Amino acid sequence: MINTTAPTHETPRRLAGKVVLVSGGGTGIGRAAALAYAREGAKVALAGRRAAEIEATARDIALAGGDALPIVADVSQENDIRRLLATVTAHYGRLDVAFNNAGIIGNFAPITEQSSEDFDRVIAINLRGVWLAMKYEIETFLAQHSGGVIVNTSSWLTHGALAGSSTYSASKGALDAMIRAVALEYSGQGIRVNNINPGIIDTPMARGSVADSAAFAPFIAHTPAGRLGESEDIGDVALWLATDEARFITGQSLLVDGGYTIAGMR
Repeated sequence: MINTTAPTHETPRRLAGKVVLVSGGGTGIGRAAALAYAREGAKVALAGRRAAEIEATARDIALAGGDALPIVADVSQENDIRRLLATVTAHYGRLDVAFNNAGIIGNFAPITEQSSEDFDRVIAINLRGVWLAMKYEIETFLAQHSGGVIVNTSSWLTHGALAGSSTYSASKGALDAMIRAVALEYSGQGIRVNNINPGIIDTPMARGSVADSAAFAPFIAHTPAGRLGESEDIGDVALWLATDEARFITGQSLLVDGGYTIAGMR
């Protein structure tokens, strides 16, 4: 159960007054991060292709006393990205943090069983979509002269592989390489860019990719933490990377996998 209530302590909330954009904010990791940002005082813009999902997250934030704006957008479309940023800044007056989380698994199959259309679709959303989002988010930050934070969702697969993951792995490996250059380009303007590389996380997207829950048993057995990750495990890291506590971190791809990618005998 996700806790949507605001903190009752009197400690200042870490993102009070900030505006955060979360793509893929309707379910799973994006939803968990959006709720975490809102609990820490941020105004949260939620982007996604399915209106019902992002509207549900927005309602939960509002019920907890927060401020959320759902915006239907397809991150693979440049005009949608432009419209998304324009809508956020028109409504809230600024943007401080972007969590580029939207992504797809695609056709998880051996390379000979994939089509070029399969490849193009995954790259369009997981890589080109993040490239477009960062481009226009950074332009927004620069126009404000106030710096900003970008967090992207990558994957543990940049450190390993699964049979069938070639296209998905390519999209995330390129993303890890891309943010190092972007971080160098704009750190002098107070803009930080980092990735989170989740391990095996129990999300609707992950469950939709397997026949039944038994498919997760080998992954649980291989994970030193002894369980699947939860969306909140990633959402809380996305929150932390957006705060001043992570002010000296940029250009990094941070594994959050319960130890899954540690090599060695189990």
